[in-house]
Amino acid sequence: MTEASAAKKSTKPAGTKKKAKRGIGVPSSLTVKHLGDLIDVDPITVIKALMKKGIMVTINQLIDYNTAAMVAKDLEVEVHEEPSVEQVNEAPKYHRFAIDDESNRQPRPPVITIMGHVDHGKTRLLDAIRQTNVMDSEAGGITQHIGAYQVEVKEQKITFLDTPGHEAFTAMRARGAHVTDIAILVVAADDGIMPQTIEAINHAKAAEVPIVIAVNKIDKPEADVDRVKQQLTEHNLLIEEWGGEIICIPLSAKTGEGIPDLLEHLLLVAEMLELTADPERKALGLVIESEMDTTKGPLATVLIQQGTLKVGDSVVVGDTWGKIKAMFNDKGKHARKAGPSKPVEIMGLNKVPVAGDGLKAVTDDKTARTQVQKALREKETETMQAAKLLSLEDIYKQIKSGAVKELKIILKTDVQGSVDPIKSSLERLEVEGVKVRIIHTGTGTITEQDVFLAVASQAIVIGFNTRPEEGARRLADNEGVDIRAYDVIYHLLEDVEKALNGLLEPVIIEVVDGHAEVRAVFKVGKRDLIAGSYITDGKMNRGALARIIRAGEMIHEANINSLKRFKDDAREVLTGFECGIGVEGFADFKVGDIIESYHQEEAHRGQV
Repeated sequence: MTEASAAKKSTKPAGTKKKAKRGIGVPSSLTVKHLGDLIDVDPITVIKALMKKGIMVTINQLIDYNTAAMVAKDLEVEVHEEPSVEQVNEAPKYHRFAIDDESNRQPRPPVITIMGHVDHGKTRLLDAIRQTNVMDSEAGGITQHIGAYQVEVKEQKITFLDTPGHEAFTAMRARGAHVTDIAILVVAADDGIMPQTIEAINHAKAAEVPIVIAVNKIDKPEADVDRVKQQLTEHNLLIEEWGGEIICIPLSAKTGEGIPDLLEHLLLVAEMLELTADPERKALGLVIESEMDTTKGPLATVLIQQGTLKVGDSVVVGDTWGKIKAMFNDKGKHARKAGPSKPVEIMGLNKVPVAGDGLKAVTDDKTARTQVQKALREKETETMQAAKLLSLEDIYKQIKSGAVKELKIILKTDVQGSVDPIKSSLERLEVEGVKVRIIHTGTGTITEQDVFLAVASQAIVIGFNTRPEEGARRLADNEGVDIRAYDVIYHLLEDVEKALNGLLEPVIIEVVDGHAEVRAVFKVGKRDLIAGSYITDGKMNRGALARIIRAGEMIHEANINSLKRFKDDAREVLTGFECGIGVEGFADFKVGDIIESYHQEEAHRGQV
């Protein structure tokens, strides 16, 4: 060592300690497998170390940071707690967004969604509003290139979302995408309140956004605006002229009458909401829709919530990232930047995001990639943590913790006559100040839209003499929604009351294993029939319980007594395969019948 280097080395003050090594970052909760991957130890070794501590776990079970740190220490690995990645998909409503510098608050345009029953004129109203856009000098109105656009009224802008209706509205809200400030409810003056109108009302109420009523088609001879106003009162929507707070505008999307009045009132409601945003901060937004373009690659229509998005910005969008190569406005023209409440189509992401994903501008590409990688690593843990949003089993614990002040229920029945007695009986229940609130009722099967509304509203779904559609069942499983089905009113009321008191006891329930569609019918022997079937989902097991469903109704229930692949007997047949199915005591199969296989296990009464 030279004298110079020795002198340089000796300049370090005496007694200076080495900076403590922080070790490997571990999130606040994770699975055993994830911990093993992080500390580069076989998960089986981690399980054995936990067993020595008296903790019995499986490879996919969640453990907290303290437990993980204890095991890591035993395995001679240094760890430290790492904060969770910010959940950009759970952006709050615009006016509730935290803004670092209050002085940067500036008014922003309102964001409007139009909802209502099919054929009541939603699309025509959107077209009529576009044609009244004073910003547009082109003949015939603007050419809409993205699923959102802006109009200008008296030098003030209004942003409209062109969504398919309350289904998309609620699906996005269910994912945390609180994107709408005001909902326009379109009701045809000649038709009045219809089933989808009622659904739209309940969805808008659940979103807790102001509702403006547009009574359309007043140009028709059979139009009866007063009848519509009267029907609205039956759904707790009392209009201003009758002493309420709901704005109601009669109009005709066909002739244009009343549309200027509607736009002016929307600005008035927006003014009362005092909508503001900070255009100076880094951009935050939400994906309205997305697609893969054959020439441009992944595209996403984004509505900016806060800040200003610019071409060249690096962004994180859900579990994808990219650098903004180009942006297009609602006329298809290039845009260099987009501020709050401005919709733009962006190009430059590495894959197609999902509607409702949050967008966040970050410092550079490296930061964007790192955040996405961390988010993907935590996705497994988040999935494991995705327990039921709310269930009858845990309602009592949440009441005790103060997390729940009311039990929200979506009620579906087989016939309309059952709705009112069940609803009134449930609403009379009250335990320790916690009341039951029915946020939506309807007849027929439990649909995906019922599940989406349950997710968005933190509700449970109760069916009386009705069952969920298969798509609704799968969605409920994925989203953690508690669906209950009953055929005795007494049991329904008893379970809810017991849940509120923390007394709900386990019973035997049905768990669906799979479905098969009958595609051909074969005769075996003189009397028996075998259903040539295709397994659409799940599996079929010989000896399992099964029900035959025809046109949505169950016509027979018994055991599967025969299961064949070609000429050979089979114990089990999985999704995507064909097989022959025989059901005990049934010899009347028809092409198109659905065979539902299920088993029973201990759970809680009513759980589907």
